[in-house]
Amino acid sequence: MLQKCEGIVIRTTDYGETNKIVTLYTREWGKIGVMARGAKKTNSRLAAITQIFTYGHFLVQTGSGLGGLQQGEMASSMRAIREDIFLTAYASYIVELTDKSTEDKKSNPFLFELLLQTLQFINEGYDQEILTNIYEMKMLNGLGLYPILDRCANCGNTEGQFSFSIREGGLLCHRCLSQDPYHLKLLPGTARLLRLFYLLDLSRLGDISVKPETKAELKKVISAYYDEYSGLHLKTKKFLNQIDQLR
Repeated sequence: MLQKCEGIVIRTTDYGETNKIVTLYTREWGKIGVMARGAKKTNSRLAAITQIFTYGHFLVQTGSGLGGLQQGEMASSMRAIREDIFLTAYASYIVELTDKSTEDKKSNPFLFELLLQTLQFINEGYDQEILTNIYEMKMLNGLGLYPILDRCANCGNTEGQFSFSIREGGLLCHRCLSQDPYHLKLLPGTARLLRLFYLLDLSRLGDISVKPETKAELKKVISAYYDEYSGLHLKTKKFLNQIDQLR
């Protein structure tokens, strides 16, 4: 049965000398795998449409097993991402996080839209570090994680200076810091941004300007929280950390 879908290429795996298995994240069906026969040949009509990060419309032969990619129409190659090693590193992390956090054939149009908007914004030159942090925060619920960001995780207080406690799974006010001697101190703006990123409708993203020290705190908190609770060990995250050190 031939079916059309709107999708983004989030992973490709070589299969034999000329074929690829392509993982698409689609608006209609969530994550699916398709066989792209002959896609490794440079003259193949499937060569361009099966490149990583490509957004387009795909015609898929569906059945009981792995679907077959028949043709595709490219909407965006995300060229700016592809031509910049730093942007490639961030986008690679985002698509691997999506891949490892989702089940096959579980439709989630909201996640599709979030992924598409995030890649498009990176491609258009918005701050890739901030976009990645927003994406990480918005992926937490899908991983079954619900950090407490609107009050103190211990006493419920909503006023005052906050730190972040990995152990308590959220913010700690200055009165409760003794609950976790390993709490991470935060600038006032960092606590606000963590909450904003978690709740933000990405389509309403303006021109966010974040100080380097705030960026460093955001990265530290989000990375530590993921390391403790997500169970994910992503190769692209290690590469991203290495590449950040070169900047």
